Amino acid sequence: MPETLAVRDQSAAYSLLNLIQGSVITQAISVAARLGIADVLRDGPLPAEDIAKRVGADPEATYRLLRTLSGYSVFAVQSDGRFGLTPMADALRDDAPDSMRGIATLMSHPLLWEDWGNLLESVRSGEANMPRLRGMGAYEFLTANPEYAAEFFQGMRSMSEPETDPVLAAYDFSQFRTIVDVVGGRGGLLAGILKQASSARGILYDSEAATADAPAVFDAAGVGERVTIENGSFFDKLPAGADAYVLKHILHDFTEPDCLTVLRNVREAIAPDGTMLVIEYVLDGNNEHHIGNIIDLWLLLLLGAKERTLPQYSELFAKAGLHVVRAVPTASPVSIIEAVPDSSPASETGPGTPTGS
Repeated sequence: MPETLAVRDQSAAYSLLNLIQGSVITQAISVAARLGIADVLRDGPLPAEDIAKRVGADPEATYRLLRTLSGYSVFAVQSDGRFGLTPMADALRDDAPDSMRGIATLMSHPLLWEDWGNLLESVRSGEANMPRLRGMGAYEFLTANPEYAAEFFQGMRSMSEPETDPVLAAYDFSQFRTIVDVVGGRGGLLAGILKQASSARGILYDSEAATADAPAVFDAAGVGERVTIENGSFFDKLPAGADAYVLKHILHDFTEPDCLTVLRNVREAIAPDGTMLVIEYVLDGNNEHHIGNIIDLWLLLLLGAKERTLPQYSELFAKAGLHVVRAVPTASPVSIIEAVPDSSPASETGPGTPTGS
């Protein structure tokens, strides 16, 4: 009998191949989201032929799409051949409590796909590729392309809004009298905070366009009478005298000089006994499977900005006269960095050291 050849362990190579093919899965999920397949399956499993008819797609191609996604627990095939929802597929429904449909559809947009095709240039240069590719920065490009901007920001909201409940569960906002949500958009987070902190008043601070829908959000939450809306930009002076300033996913969008402008505005405005609460992905370091590391590459590519570790935030805050007290983890990927005004003479230049974590 011929000698049996020893087969080398190829598991690492095939695991890598699976990651390399991840962009195909991204596109497949995005197609399912754009077709609204999860919405069609809300009431129960269906054959691929029925699904295809309802979403306006080819039956065989729909079957092949769902067969692929079922291998990743996005949809599941039943014993009778029908396809149904899984917990992950349920999050593709447009009306799911933690819907990820917005980010799923964004990820297949040709403009974003083109951006990611230029990551190599950002890694080589260490700078955002948007100015080279588009001839303008990211914010200018989104302003010039409102249809894409609407899809882009809907994608960002679908990642950000599910973080609200974990943030509220992890931190007691009822200790504050007046809470300023700095560049808080439609006010969803502030509405949730004020429902928890029933004696507090809130100030939503953002541009007029960004806050256009905020009154309806606050009224729906039953907190409209305790909120005022003030308009301004990232780098303008902030409403003064509040004892809490909340910045959620703001600082990671900027390079250090712009971050310091924002932070010094907070330091100037905050009450002496006030607290700044920065809600961000706080990176742990290397060898960590953390969504913040993925978003960090987005920031490099589009803005030339970055996510940070807690020591990096401490050093950054200290330059603006703010001292990190602790970082509060949440059940979501974000943490709440709690900081207070630093009254020491060296606070404008010296590095900060967190006193807790």
